[in-house]
Amino acid sequence: MGDFPHKVALLHRFPSDRYISPFRNQGECVRTFVSLSSEGEGFVPPSANDFVLPPIFDNVSWLTKPILLAFLSVLIISVFFILSSRKAAVVPSKLQFAGESVYGFIRDGLAKDVLGPEFMRFVPYLFTLFTFVLVNNFFGIVPLLQFPTFSRVGFAYALAIITYLVYHYVGMKRQGLGHYIKGIAFMPGVPKAIYVLLTPIEIATFFIVRPFTLGLRLFANMFAGHLLLLVFILGGEHLLQGVIGLKLVSPFAFTMGVALTFFEFMVQCLQAYIFTLLTALYIAGSLADEH
Repeated sequence: MGDFPHKVALLHRFPSDRYISPFRNQGECVRTFVSLSSEGEGFVPPSANDFVLPPIFDNVSWLTKPILLAFLSVLIISVFFILSSRKAAVVPSKLQFAGESVYGFIRDGLAKDVLGPEFMRFVPYLFTLFTFVLVNNFFGIVPLLQFPTFSRVGFAYALAIITYLVYHYVGMKRQGLGHYIKGIAFMPGVPKAIYVLLTPIEIATFFIVRPFTLGLRLFANMFAGHLLLLVFILGGEHLLQGVIGLKLVSPFAFTMGVALTFFEFMVQCLQAYIFTLLTALYIAGSLADEH
């Protein structure tokens, strides 16, 4: 039973039609592992099926691992910032300093520079957005969890739709519905003949392309990064079980996996920042008198 976790890890990433929940009993997992091995199957490369996870509990169909991680991220963020601000002092503790650093980074380093004098109205949303995306991205490299929530496209587009509604609401409230739509469709200072080409492009950009690319960028980076990690880590593990020649190659695969983990960490931070920055830019555009 010493290598049971290794067996369960392999079972966890089989295609969905042969998926074995890690919450089931060990005996069932081992029996299934033996039956799959007896079929003589070789290495099964990771694919999109590895991101389609079944419900954690059979009788609760909506409670999947990504849903659980999203709730967990809210809990972690809430507890962290409550604890970091509970005993605020002039000379901050390490926890208070960490919390204030994150908040200051969004308030002064992003919102203030992008949004100008009205930035404080939008700091709570931008701050919440950044920390939520960042923590859920980090889950992709946290041992035992190891699943980035936004590698499921629905989560990425849910955030993109919220941002979409926010910046359009801000623009309509600031300028009025008619003036806001007119500013998008008919850019000032452009020859009228150009509107035939420019107006459809601008409308598509503001109402279709922006939310589509905002969600797609986050999803694609998290999906591709995690898939690469699976390829090198599981590939190295498979090579380690092969003949002596393949075993000699396996350390290189593991080394690439470790290197990609650090690279993925940087991508996770960068994507959280880019998503928040683009949200701030879209809001700033909605506040401007001319788009």
